[in-house]
Amino acid sequence: MSQESMIATDNPLDADQESALAAIVGAMIPASDEYSVPSAADPTIFADILTLVKRHPEPVIEALEALEALANSRHSTGFNALDDEAKAATLETFRQSATPHLRAIVSMTAQCYYRDDRVMASLGMEPRPPFPKGFEVEQGDLSLLDPVRARGRIWREA
Repeated sequence: MSQESMIATDNPLDADQESALAAIVGAMIPASDEYSVPSAADPTIFADILTLVKRHPEPVIEALEALEALANSRHSTGFNALDDEAKAATLETFRQSATPHLRAIVSMTAQCYYRDDRVMASLGMEPRPPFPKGFEVEQGDLSLLDPVRARGRIWREA
């Protein structure tokens, strides 16, 4: 299905790809009882990730296809058919490959994870949008700029 023919309710991922993506994001950010935060594969967070994937499916689909090819080449079976240990090893190899498509998944996952109210609360932040109230930012030490100011102008007028 091409991007042009998709509508908002269409899902660009099939069930196997969704399952593989859930495994990736769950390994990326696991749940923590110590900090009382969910995994990135938590249903609420994962639904947010899937919504974002619908807007930008190409790099995610390419990454999932690369993961599937890696699983087939190493284990002669698809990623979802692997046991947990083989999945973890395959994901580690995939992570080390530093595929640019994996960066897209990391970015999407982080965006959605840190939008979750439970995660924000565990960080000690009020779970709300930054505007209109804003967040208090600690004042930095502006005296660190004194050497730059003392140096004077180093550019020329155009």
